[in-house]
Amino acid sequence: QVQLEESGGGLVQAGGSLRLSCAVSGSISRVIRMGWYRQAPGKQREPVALISSDGSPNYADSVKGRFTISRDSAKSTIDLQMNSLKPEDTAVYYCRVLQIGASSWGQGTQVTVSS
Repeated sequence: QVQLEESGGGLVQAGGSLRLSCAVSGSISRVIRMGWYRQAPGKQREPVALISSDGSPNYADSVKGRFTISRDSAKSTIDLQMNSLKPEDTAVYYCRVLQIGASSWGQGTQVTVSS
């Protein structure tokens, strides 16, 4: 079973940057994709940045050019560098690992961007 723990959220002014990190522990095998989702108040959870099993990244249109996802196999982390943050990026950010037959979520970390 995979355990995920996010860190790095916080309060930042518009135009600022934050780096989120997801510590991954447990058995990582048969991964379909992994990455970051977010859920703003009153809205559905949505994918933000994902890495497929072949290592290729995919981004939501709203974050392209501003966010970068990376995986550090040595540290067992999935990181999300967020630049040029906007108030509409305010949400709880969740890390997820989707495997064949299993889906794991972290507890989430709050990101608040003030205008």
